[in-house]
Amino acid sequence: MSHNHSHNHSHNVVNYNRAFIISVGLNTLFVVIEAVYGVTANSLALLADAGHNLSDVLGLLLAWGASFLARRRPSMRRTFGLRRSSILAALLNAVFLLVISGGVGWEAILRFRDPAPVAGGTIITVATVGVAINTGSALMFLAGRERDLNIRGAFLHLMADAGVSVGVVLAGIAIVLTGQLWFDPAVSLLVTIIIVATTWQLFRDALNLITDAVPAGIEPLAVRTYLAERSGVTDVHDLHIWAMSTTETALMAHIVMPNGHPGDAFLAGIYHDLHEHFGIEHATIQIELGDSGQSCALAPENVI
Repeated sequence: MSHNHSHNHSHNVVNYNRAFIISVGLNTLFVVIEAVYGVTANSLALLADAGHNLSDVLGLLLAWGASFLARRRPSMRRTFGLRRSSILAALLNAVFLLVISGGVGWEAILRFRDPAPVAGGTIITVATVGVAINTGSALMFLAGRERDLNIRGAFLHLMADAGVSVGVVLAGIAIVLTGQLWFDPAVSLLVTIIIVATTWQLFRDALNLITDAVPAGIEPLAVRTYLAERSGVTDVHDLHIWAMSTTETALMAHIVMPNGHPGDAFLAGIYHDLHEHFGIEHATIQIELGDSGQSCALAPENVI
């Protein structure tokens, strides 16, 4: 039996330090300003936005830390490094958003029963500043949101808060024009529902990755078919595909080649195709001869 383990590494982790520094700094300053004016104007919408902005700061710090850890070199103990910390950060970011949204939604329901006077003009001014800060910060993460779930979590945090701020502005305008105080909790509740709806997918994606599900966008059957159709391959088993981080995917598989190992060029071609067509950066292939007297213990599909 011939065992061949080969790897294709492509660790292109983008550095978002500048974006994190600017976003954390601006949002921290705005949290203080918005909380002060929220108390002064007696606005639940402003206080809710301040609370959500605070969760943004915590979420950004979490994503920033994970982004840093993902660039740490592997060690003898942590042979893959700390890349999976970015998946954990994305999951915690989603949980943060859902918990904060639940708290804001509950407070809005209570405010419906006991509306309080609010300063509409102050709400409009402060929330408009929030829209500008959060939108500008989110744009710095725009390019990385598709290929990195951790960066997508930071992007969604900021865009969700920009959405909250837009809702707060609309609530302020409605209060000034009509004098109806229920606009304040109504807009808070509406924006909360929107945030939960957009965050749920992030939560599901992060949960799937942390439980070693095949990453979205990769079809396992297509990968198996590709390997099975290589020249000289008669069987593929023990195929596993999982996320090493929010940007890197790994694969391991056993392929049966009765005529023996065809050479390193054969493996290099497989690694190239796996990377180009399936986005798999780290592959380990074991070649077996398929001897009838020495079958692989991992060949049955129900064996992990």
